[in-house]
Amino acid sequence: MIGTDIRHAAALLKSGQVVAIPTETVYGLAANALDAEAVALIFAIKKRPAFDPLIVHIHSVEQLRAFTSGQVTTDAIRLVQTFWPGPLTVVLPKAEVIPDIVTAGLPTVGIRMPAHPIVRQLLSILDFPLAAPSANPFGYISPVNAAHVADQLGEQIPYILDGGVCQVGLESTIVDCTTSPCKVLRLGGISIREIADALGYTPESLTHSISNPRAPGMLTTHYAPRKKLILTSDESVFAHYAGQPEIAFLRSCTPFTGHKIQYLLSSDPYDDRKAASRLFSLLRELDSNPHIKLIIAERVPDHGLGSAINDRLTRAAKEIR
Repeated sequence: MIGTDIRHAAALLKSGQVVAIPTETVYGLAANALDAEAVALIFAIKKRPAFDPLIVHIHSVEQLRAFTSGQVTTDAIRLVQTFWPGPLTVVLPKAEVIPDIVTAGLPTVGIRMPAHPIVRQLLSILDFPLAAPSANPFGYISPVNAAHVADQLGEQIPYILDGGVCQVGLESTIVDCTTSPCKVLRLGGISIREIADALGYTPESLTHSISNPRAPGMLTTHYAPRKKLILTSDESVFAHYAGQPEIAFLRSCTPFTGHKIQYLLSSDPYDDRKAASRLFSLLRELDSNPHIKLIIAERVPDHGLGSAINDRLTRAAKEIR
């Protein structure tokens, strides 16, 4: 069921159930982060492996200290003061109150304060934080509106809290603040340049694929359509497939002359934030179109949120040329 009743969503969460919620990044599949049994439902519904940790969502900076242990680092304070509420997750040592299932047994926890007004209101009337990965089957394209959630998980959850279309369209940037200097574990809705400006230095990025992730979104294959996607920056690849039916081109902002089925992430001139907000919607549209058998995607310019977009396309691709 899709609706806008925040108090109904809160009642379901208080009873230990799982609810889909809107954020400015993507829709999340939420449960009481302090209730291990409720969190286990998230893993079951998503078919998410237990080694992949979840992010805990809070409604105030004061709560950060309640769910972490030890001193909050200077870097974490700078990032939180600059970007919260917003698409930033900080990783810090976890408090004992956070169940191990949330953190995949790790001694650290990722925490963020979302900016979407509906989920902020929801969090403010709950006396617990929410664990919430993206509201989709594990590994599939993240949802950016309520209909996306309903199409995939509508029969498995009692309520989808509708907050409209997600404005950012990419998951949060995750920064590990347990080390000095800190490290970026996942590219997302805040660019590396913005992170560097807040910290006063450019942090190392550990966003390469690993089998035992320290944060969500670090696996080799993720955010992927079921159809084959080829990622390239080589115009000759587009030329090779030009004119062929049942093949769609996903371009940054400039159409390829002579091909019928084309989707553009941005108008010209290229806008990285527009491209980010459109990425998952277009991938879902391409994947659901029965006339399309193959997707040829173009790497976008690697500046601003372009790095995060290319990260998602790389993990979605079956082949890279």
